[in-house]
Amino acid sequence: MNADTVLDITRQALVVILLLTMPILLTALVVGLLVGMFQAATQINEMTLSFIPKLFAVVAAILIAGPWMLHTLVDFTTDLFHRIPSLIG
Repeated sequence: MNADTVLDITRQALVVILLLTMPILLTALVVGLLVGMFQAATQINEMTLSFIPKLFAVVAAILIAGPWMLHTLVDFTTDLFHRIPSLIG
């Protein structure tokens, strides 16, 4: 196994990580932005107000995108396991 192979596997792993975290992070970002705009408009400065909507939105995002996330992770892992013989020898 040479450096190019290691870099390729690392690049693929980083792409998979970005794909898996994107639905959850974007959901939390959008909900946080909406709650922040609501707080700014109503001048309610309660720090815990954004926690519950973010929590529900992230749980909903995991429930909706969970099967796709699991399928993506299993595909990457299966591909990596199938490549082990060619990487070793």
